Amino acid sequence: MITPDYTGIELRLKQNAGKTYVFDPLRKKWLILTPEEHVRQYTIHYLQHILKYPAALISVEKKIMVGNMPKRFDIVVYSRAHKPWMLIECKAPEVMLSENVLRQLLQYQQTIQCSYWVLTNGHQMYCADACDIKNISWLSSLPVYN
Repeated sequence: MITPDYTGIELRLKQNAGKTYVFDPLRKKWLILTPEEHVRQYTIHYLQHILKYPAALISVEKKIMVGNMPKRFDIVVYSRAHKPWMLIECKAPEVMLSENVLRQLLQYQQTIQCSYWVLTNGHQMYCADACDIKNISWLSSLPVYN
């Protein structure tokens, strides 16, 4: 398990009509601050500002087809060759990172085919190295972006 350090990360927030909004720097728009969006935004900032993953290669909440069902992934980080590299599934802080959450990520993996998988609820983070599909291993930190 990885415990992400969000120290120093400050989200841009605003209030409007009794609701709290957060600014997404990648989508360049204000979004209602749900618990899951809170985790997603901290994860984006962590990837971009702490780990120095390139913002231009991070994609957020895009539609994909899983079988015949339209779905939306949370975050995909692309390699410099613009191939899917890391698939990240974000859950609200109160959601336990269970086998069901992993199954959801694996459904997306069938379509996206990334080398790394990440599950996070903001408090806990798990990262799997799936480069060798026969020998998947859980990592103690997120990989360095090359």
